[in-house]
Amino acid sequence: MSTILVVEDDAEIREMIVNHLKVESFDVVEAADGEEALSTFNKRDFDLVLLDMMLPKLNGKKVMAHIRERCLVPLLIISAKDSETDKILGLELGADDYITKPFSMGELTARIHALLRRASYRHSPPEETIIRLGNLELNMEDYSLIKPDRKIHLTAKEFEILKLFFTYPKKVFTKAQIYSSVWMEEFVGDDNTVMVHISRLRDKIEDDPAEPRIIKTVWGIGYKMGDPA
Repeated sequence: MSTILVVEDDAEIREMIVNHLKVESFDVVEAADGEEALSTFNKRDFDLVLLDMMLPKLNGKKVMAHIRERCLVPLLIISAKDSETDKILGLELGADDYITKPFSMGELTARIHALLRRASYRHSPPEETIIRLGNLELNMEDYSLIKPDRKIHLTAKEFEILKLFFTYPKKVFTKAQIYSSVWMEEFVGDDNTVMVHISRLRDKIEDDPAEPRIIKTVWGIGYKMGDPA
């Protein structure tokens, strides 16, 4: 049975979500504000976190940052804000998915099951612990990139993007192929999500993000692995 932490300050919405998830045979723990969420999260392990962004005492961004410093548990934002900018920001901060209020319980359940499936796939025992390419090493156990001078910790999506390039170092990937492979969803023509993640990944791993050598842009097509040596 999967255990889910529901963080929502609206008591009516929280009760509706909790009751529905219990009917769906999930083990559910609830929190009404950011401080309670962190206190609860630190006491036990969770398989997924549902997180409202507009919380009292400690906002959702800070709660998410705390969670992402500690683990890669699937994290689904529930928010009243539905602009593209808000969604991209939420995903960039470390969320795995985003659902906008009002939403149906059916859609929520489907998204939860999808995230749990992805997490199960992602955490299957890898054939190799380390993937080496030139002077770079991608560590499959702790989601990090090891360069000759330092070790860089990555978010789940950053790691999956880089793993794709490491696995197929000579292949040119379109944005649609990257999105479908990493997010495991059908690409709907929105380039921003992939572009933002590539940009943030370059900021972390490139010596000069303005002149990237690890992730190269193939103009008019997409991206490919560069020469890491």
